[in-house]
Amino acid sequence: MRVTLEDSLTLTKMRQPLKKKRTWRPDLKYGSETLTRFINAVMWDGKKDTARAVVYEALAEIEKGGANPLETFESALRNVSPLMEVRSRRVGGANYQVPREVPQSRRLALSFRWIITAARNKKGKPMGEKLAAELLLAAKNEGDAIKKKDEMHRMADANKAFAHFAW
Repeated sequence: MRVTLEDSLTLTKMRQPLKKKRTWRPDLKYGSETLTRFINAVMWDGKKDTARAVVYEALAEIEKGGANPLETFESALRNVSPLMEVRSRRVGGANYQVPREVPQSRRLALSFRWIITAARNKKGKPMGEKLAAELLLAAKNEGDAIKKKDEMHRMADANKAFAHFAW
């Protein structure tokens, strides 16, 4: 079997195709795609109406405090999203924690997860109030979600000696 130049080029580039970017419908009340994704992250057991009610209740709570709910939400996401993370890499029989830059889609997913987890861990109030409190704290660079981000940045900073393993 003869291998032509064209075949050799396709043989050397045998990477998996990139996944298609998913498009999101804007949410009903605020017209934000990011808010739709956040509602989906809050959702448990496919109960989207309940998740939507919780998120809208939290945003209404923020609005009662005199702040713009959508700006506060986006500010909280910006403050919580991490820039660096550590990924485990095996080199010569040893595992190293290599600091890497976080892709934008993962930044958003991590910030959603941290805000929701921080709100769920609080006790004694309805979820809408807990979520509103956590979003307000995150917008002011405070709270458990911000602590989680700072912890991740500290880990990346402590392991920057292994950054040369990131190839």
